[in-house]
Amino acid sequence: MKQFFYLCSFLALVSCSSNSVDNKNCRFLLDIGVNISVNMNLPQYSQLQFINNPVYIPNVGNGGIIANNTGTGYVAFDAADPNHTLQSCSVLSIDGIEGVCGCDDKNTYYLNNGLPKENSAELRCSLKAYRVEQNGNTLLIYN
Repeated sequence: MKQFFYLCSFLALVSCSSNSVDNKNCRFLLDIGVNISVNMNLPQYSQLQFINNPVYIPNVGNGGIIANNTGTGYVAFDAADPNHTLQSCSVLSIDGIEGVCGCDDKNTYYLNNGLPKENSAELRCSLKAYRVEQNGNTLLIYN
């Protein structure tokens, strides 16, 4: 019976611990409130109606927002590179279905899941994700 108790205690401790070491290292972006509506009937957002045509939305979050239609739903990420301090060069540009940092490090991220393209020690953080709800041709992006 003691062994069962110790096993349950151990499992409880392990399951309550943080799965993401990255959160401690991902300290460069501010926790800015985001709550915007995106009308996909407007020309600047109409390409979101098609799969893997990401769109940059300026003046929101840390460095703007990049929204994308993955084919199974919509995702939205902060356009600022989370792996170094916010600078003018650290706002990602869209290159197909990848976001590329304009700084010397040229960090690259997949815009369908926010993960870094290269798995190296320097790229500890994924893109900061926002929640997305679709209502007809309108997306609500928020945190």
